[in-house]
Amino acid sequence: MRQILAAAAGLVVLAASGCSAPTPPRSAVPPATPTGPATLPAPTGAHPVGTTALYLKDTSRPDPWNLDADARELKVTLWYPTEQRDGQRAPYMTPKESELLLKGTGITGAPYDTLSKTRTDAIKDAEPAGRKLPLVVLSPGFTRPVSTLTSLAEDLAGRGYVVAGIDHTYESYATTFPDGRVAECLACDSDTDPGFGTGTAQGRAADVSFVLDRLPSKWDGSGVIDRSRIAMVGQSIGGAAALATMVQDPRVRAGIDLDGTTYARIPKSGFSRPFLFIGSPQHVPGGNDNSWDRDWKLLTGWKRWLVLSGADHQTFTDVALLAGALGVTPPYGVLPAARATEITRTYVAAFLDQHLKSRRQPLLDKPSSRYPEVEFCPASCGRS
Repeated sequence: MRQILAAAAGLVVLAASGCSAPTPPRSAVPPATPTGPATLPAPTGAHPVGTTALYLKDTSRPDPWNLDADARELKVTLWYPTEQRDGQRAPYMTPKESELLLKGTGITGAPYDTLSKTRTDAIKDAEPAGRKLPLVVLSPGFTRPVSTLTSLAEDLAGRGYVVAGIDHTYESYATTFPDGRVAECLACDSDTDPGFGTGTAQGRAADVSFVLDRLPSKWDGSGVIDRSRIAMVGQSIGGAAALATMVQDPRVRAGIDLDGTTYARIPKSGFSRPFLFIGSPQHVPGGNDNSWDRDWKLLTGWKRWLVLSGADHQTFTDVALLAGALGVTPPYGVLPAARATEITRTYVAAFLDQHLKSRRQPLLDKPSSRYPEVEFCPASCGRS
């Protein structure tokens, strides 16, 4: 269910969590003094990053949220390595998308177009470079556009991955289509409905499978993709969708859930493809969310369960990086934004390098003195 951090804590949540906490009432975030446009951390890989957007229509099924639509329309943002170092930087989002997102989350301390001025590192419509690159699908949290995972997407592209971020239409505050239409959130008040999590995760799994079907024919640069090496990473309900997709679609070889309650029904015989849980302390064994305890027992292949001390639900997104530009202050005790981004990028990339590039990563075998915030579960985490 949607979880909006209390305004008293001072940190705006740019989306709903898709987790199991009850939904508190909405309230406006107290205005503060914005620090100016935000700049995302530069990608750490060796390659410059390009980006482009695709618009796909699935005529085989109606839209699950819009009863007037007889087809499911999706926006897919691609990030990828390029040799081009100069060119127009891609906008973080459009002014209208920024306005709808800030209004939806109750932010009043910054101009509504603030997020459209956020500086990214990806060059718009640059030519892709490389060959036989692994593909990573990204799925965001509920009410959030995939742009709120841009810092992670750009970093993976710079490391030699093609990243396909899916905007699940009508599940975020704004999705803009090529003809100028802006699809607003029709699902935002549905997260307390019975079966919401299970249905949403299954719907997103269908979105992902459709994108994988169509990507080769719809993107001119798709020749750089190695279709035998595909993984999925999701935050919140997007993390739930990663597991749900893997259960349904064998093309996805490995998956990561970033702090999301899971809903997929795993076969009792077990599930053997590699999977990584990374979450906040609510996901320690016996914590507020028991879905990881349940699923851990059924994961029979390579698996890790990591908890970040000092993290909250938005640690794994761009939210904290944007807080200053929006005139809000992260709550006490949360990992600093730069550190949270570094840890998320590092462990996600290590998992993908090991399972899509066959590069063994000792970082994933045991706790690291370089990242003492990361606890390995279920053996010892949450007991210090």
